[in-house]
Amino acid sequence: MGWVGEKFRSFINNRWLVFVAAMWVQSVAGIGYLFGSISPVIKTSLNYNQKQIARLGIAKDLGDSVGFLAGTLCEFLPLWAALFVGALQNFVGYGWVWLIITGRAPPLPLWAMCILIFVGTNGETYFNTAALVSCVQNFPKSRGPVVGILKGFAGLGGAILTQIYAVIHSPDHASLIFMVAVGPAMVVIALMFIIRPVAGHRQVRASDGLCFSFIYSVCLILAAYLMGVMLVEDLIDLNHSIVVIFTLGLFVLLVIPVVIPIVLSIFMPKDSSEAVPLLPERHKAETSYSVHDEVIFSEMEDEKSSDVDLLPSSERQKRIAQLQVKLAQAAAEGAVRLKRRRGPRRGEDFTLTQALIKADFWLIFFSLLLGSGSGLTVIDNLGQMSQSLGYDNTHIFVSLISIWNFLGRVGGGYFSEMVVRDYAYPRPVAMAVAQVIMAVGHVFFAFGWPGDMYIGTLLIGLGYGAHWAIVPATASELFGLKKFGALYNFLTLANPAGSLVFSGIIASGIYDREAERQRHVNTGSHGFGLLTLNGGEEPLKCEGTICFFLTSMIMSGFCVIAVVLSMILVRRTKVVYANLYGRTRT
Repeated sequence: MGWVGEKFRSFINNRWLVFVAAMWVQSVAGIGYLFGSISPVIKTSLNYNQKQIARLGIAKDLGDSVGFLAGTLCEFLPLWAALFVGALQNFVGYGWVWLIITGRAPPLPLWAMCILIFVGTNGETYFNTAALVSCVQNFPKSRGPVVGILKGFAGLGGAILTQIYAVIHSPDHASLIFMVAVGPAMVVIALMFIIRPVAGHRQVRASDGLCFSFIYSVCLILAAYLMGVMLVEDLIDLNHSIVVIFTLGLFVLLVIPVVIPIVLSIFMPKDSSEAVPLLPERHKAETSYSVHDEVIFSEMEDEKSSDVDLLPSSERQKRIAQLQVKLAQAAAEGAVRLKRRRGPRRGEDFTLTQALIKADFWLIFFSLLLGSGSGLTVIDNLGQMSQSLGYDNTHIFVSLISIWNFLGRVGGGYFSEMVVRDYAYPRPVAMAVAQVIMAVGHVFFAFGWPGDMYIGTLLIGLGYGAHWAIVPATASELFGLKKFGALYNFLTLANPAGSLVFSGIIASGIYDREAERQRHVNTGSHGFGLLTLNGGEEPLKCEGTICFFLTSMIMSGFCVIAVVLSMILVRRTKVVYANLYGRTRT
């Protein structure tokens, strides 16, 4: 029993188990991405127009992004308490919406429906914050891959829940809202005591690289499997038993990563847990560097000549290293008195207030607003976009964009990590690449070229997802981990801000205006006017590429502006990344 108890404690306290559990929580934390599937049901049941649906979408985006309370609870309360609050909010918010849609509860005015959608989706912020805080602390040296994988599973949540919904096989589309209310709450409550910091920096092993490679392989197989299943289910009328088998295969792929903590805890000898000896000493040395050498770095920034930054990378780092040595020796001999600075420099720990007065922070924010905001507009309006282009099954595109969103997050974390680790180049350059991809995707939607929905969802999903792997890692590098929760939750406000402009004003206004024009043409009447709700009238529908042509072109232009902002940030942070990662290159 002693051996079994020891192995069980090792398994429960293994940081890879926490990581895998966080992946499972994140896989149900993407309920906001299902809005494109549930919005047509809400629109039909409550007789809403597109502007009213857009307002619900903005409420959803706000709920998905306003996480200050979640960050506060995660800082002062155990993470399980924050997860429980999030599960409760999710259940109450979407559960009440389901009661209204099915006629089991009296209808509420639009503002009250917005509150319910906000409350239900806001539960995601607790899931995201708890998962990220625990795993970033457990894997402090692997922030890019960890953030990318966790945010990737959140993006994949729409496809996972859609596949599970296919098993229910209900002709009542409102049952999808019921599953959104109940499913995530059950999963989170079951796992909430596992998601926690477990002193992961003491569990570093030589096999960590292999473990991450295994996780990446599972992610790629899972995405390919889901895409294949979705396409087969869309093109072929399958027997329900086959759908159940496909869903069981999905569950098997989701469970496979738990093999890592099992093998590490049970089959690895105890000595292997100390595969990286002298870790405390190395950690202490790194801490010493962060306190003393970063001050030397700050002094060096004032002392070096302006032409140093123009030198080739190898020569520049050589000059900087020589200058640092001289400054350190001079400081030790008393020849130089290091200045006390009023605030931290980039690469050190910032508070939110300190970050808000930095131009780099606002460059990240507005680049994210333009890039991810335009992508979120597509996600929120995907149901109407596919219907306007003549597609009946909108669920397939919601699932596909979730899969590409997932791969964008996983790939964005991996690619941006290669950029900084192998080349010591600023991570935001990967964000600029993602925004170029999105600009092309919006053009595909605008012109309605063959395969537009398939190619458009591919490009928008990849680009949008990459933002949410790159931005958190960038913020942690430039502004530190001490107040990471507050910094991250402020940056997420860029999502609803972009959605408010792109979806709430531009997309919905153009859609309703064109739908009204088409109604007048079809009925033989003339003139234009504001859309009003009449009790017996069907909601307005717009058909053809004209419905989203202008919107897509505007968003493509905004993505180009976002590329410019990202490249300005790259230019401003070259020296910071060279000093953060240049020393570790071989």
